[in-house]
Amino acid sequence: MGRFVVNRLASVVAVLFAISVLTFLIFQAIPNGDPALRLAGRLATPQQVQDVREQWGFDKPIYEQYGKTMKLILTGKVTSYTQQLNVLDEVRADAPATISLVTGAAVIWLGFGIVFGLLSAISAGRWLDRFLTVLALVGVSTPVFLLGAVMLYYLGYKWHLFPLGGYVKLTDDPWGWFTHLIMPWTALSVLFIGVYSRVLRSTVLDTLGEDYVRAARAKGLTERRVLVKHVLRNSMIPIISLFGLDFAAAIGGGAILTESVFNLHGIGQYAAESISRLDVPPILVITMLGAFAVVILSAVVDVVYALLDPRIRL
Repeated sequence: MGRFVVNRLASVVAVLFAISVLTFLIFQAIPNGDPALRLAGRLATPQQVQDVREQWGFDKPIYEQYGKTMKLILTGKVTSYTQQLNVLDEVRADAPATISLVTGAAVIWLGFGIVFGLLSAISAGRWLDRFLTVLALVGVSTPVFLLGAVMLYYLGYKWHLFPLGGYVKLTDDPWGWFTHLIMPWTALSVLFIGVYSRVLRSTVLDTLGEDYVRAARAKGLTERRVLVKHVLRNSMIPIISLFGLDFAAAIGGGAILTESVFNLHGIGQYAAESISRLDVPPILVITMLGAFAVVILSAVVDVVYALLDPRIRL
């Protein structure tokens, strides 16, 4: 197991380096035109453009530009040129809202996805299976912005059941934090619940026909023990894979629509505002951080794989 973890960590380092190079090339080297002018913005003065060129090393060879860009990001000295604010400071300030949103929604979509998928599998072909299938299709087909707008209008504005968006810090007001996030959690998790329940249903049905499941039943184990210890454990591998990637993608900016609809002022909303202002430095940093999050959590998922199924270690 130790050797497996070390090999996986080595591959993570290689992939992170490759991602940093590709991200740098996409944002600074591939597009035509002066990268300093793109970073400084269309309304920048000649002096501002020159300052950007010197800060990012655009007057140096391409490998020196890459090294200087990575140094600026790692040391937290990247500045937004439309607002003159430190990008990493802004990301850190917005991170609690995004982490609260994604973590709460992840617990909901993973829990309900497993429950609905398992219920649908053990009642395959019956009315409960058909009902849950319809719910899953509706959830997958409903856009987040539409569901969020409907919830805001009816549950927030018309019926006054929940606050109309915004984010409250957990340390300031725990109950306010919870009530402000109920609707965003629900809106973000509905799509994933539908996907996870369908994937788990298919996997469980395939696993139920395996020889080791029939052998467990022949030993006299209860149906509940067979489902939990043998069927569900082996069926969770694709769910773990999806969960790790979806969680990382949502943290890295995948919750942009949800944060924008509910005005949560998280990393996703910060990225959306930077795109609307054509402010390149925040987009560069958030893109790289999001890619890093996906790679790192993918490695964590692989380790969890090995714990669930020892054959993967080989």
